[in-house]
Amino acid sequence: MRVLVVGGGGREHALVHSFASSRLATQVFCAPGNAGIAAEADCVDVGGDDLPGLLAFARRERIDLTVIGPETPLVAGIADRFTDDGLLVFGPNARAAQLEGSKLFAKQVMEDAGAPTGRYRRHTTVAGAFADLDEQADYPIVVKADGLAAGKGVLICNDRDEARDAVDACLVEKRFGDAGDAILIEEFLQGSEVSLLALCDGKTVVPMAPAQDYKRIFADDEGPNTGGMGSYCPVPGFGPDVVERVIADRFQPVLDALRRRGVEYRGVLYGGLIVTAQGVKLLEFNCRFGDPETQAILPRLDSDLLELCLAAANGELAGVPVAWKPQQCVTVVMASRGYPATSSKGDVITGLAEAAAEPGVTVYHAGTARKDDHVVTAGGRVLAVSALGNDFAAARDAAYAGIAHIRFDGMQCRPDIAERAVRAEQGRLRLFPAGLAG
Repeated sequence: MRVLVVGGGGREHALVHSFASSRLATQVFCAPGNAGIAAEADCVDVGGDDLPGLLAFARRERIDLTVIGPETPLVAGIADRFTDDGLLVFGPNARAAQLEGSKLFAKQVMEDAGAPTGRYRRHTTVAGAFADLDEQADYPIVVKADGLAAGKGVLICNDRDEARDAVDACLVEKRFGDAGDAILIEEFLQGSEVSLLALCDGKTVVPMAPAQDYKRIFADDEGPNTGGMGSYCPVPGFGPDVVERVIADRFQPVLDALRRRGVEYRGVLYGGLIVTAQGVKLLEFNCRFGDPETQAILPRLDSDLLELCLAAANGELAGVPVAWKPQQCVTVVMASRGYPATSSKGDVITGLAEAAAEPGVTVYHAGTARKDDHVVTAGGRVLAVSALGNDFAAARDAAYAGIAHIRFDGMQCRPDIAERAVRAEQGRLRLFPAGLAG
């Protein structure tokens, strides 16, 4: 098979790395890719948002399966264009991708499906939003831009003044562009978050292993939100029985609710879950593989990812087993100077080969490029160092042993990734309420 991966970040490197080892793959392309991906695939100088260019390349190179990494081309309808041209694609069409493209649409589908989620109100005017806030008795609350905002459109507000500032940021300052033309004022749900990704073929839902990620830039969850500074997989206390109930009671009803609307979802359905005292609730849906969760999930996958994606794209997932390695995985993200507000580019990176030589370690490139004979930084999140171990302590030690070899000016990484997983595995911390039920 000739496979095309669209995107150029750490998630796409993890996908390429998995596909390159598949018995089905004869050639793997990536558009546009990065310095690390170029060692495992043929990188194509076509941007991930250049839908006509991607379609022309896939047609010219007789691509058998295209796998879409980022959400923006999915929401823009890349899957529709490829399908209309007779090309097989792994990723939801534009209507299905509205689960991520519009938070209102996602909430409406959740309600139709009877899937538990937080209460919300939608507003398009400052006056209406302020009137809502004046009646709000309980804080914190959450203000969300309705559309795609590169993961930055969710604002947790501890009092009414902060909430009014958040409304202004969206509707007046247009901080999130068109994504903030409408907002949701949403109930704040207290609990521990879990990322659960599932493969879908329109009818069948097959879960991946659950993961937890770290959003804040600094240790102890301090500082501004980022795209993710690390992750681990699986999640202690969120076992296969809980996953099975969540799939049956949340994911499958959502897939069925979409079908009642005439929408068939094929691709990855990524549920942002929160375990509250009242049970597991849905925070949001994403329409693609998570980042950096994918870099923690795929090293544990013992099945052929390309076979799974092909089965989903063909509507043939029913009865397909998914096998997992017994080891745990820890992923630590290395970011550039200034991230998340800005990013430093062009800083030389050293120690990559030494890091990758550590037992159980895989180094995934995200914001990297090649300049002369050097690999240099080219974005906010630069690398993700993943490691397998027989327990979380061993996996965590291996990941940080890999990181110890890598150097670039201004590099940032959190020193506490997976500490809670180690403590939970050792019985020193409970991540979830006793008697967790799906």
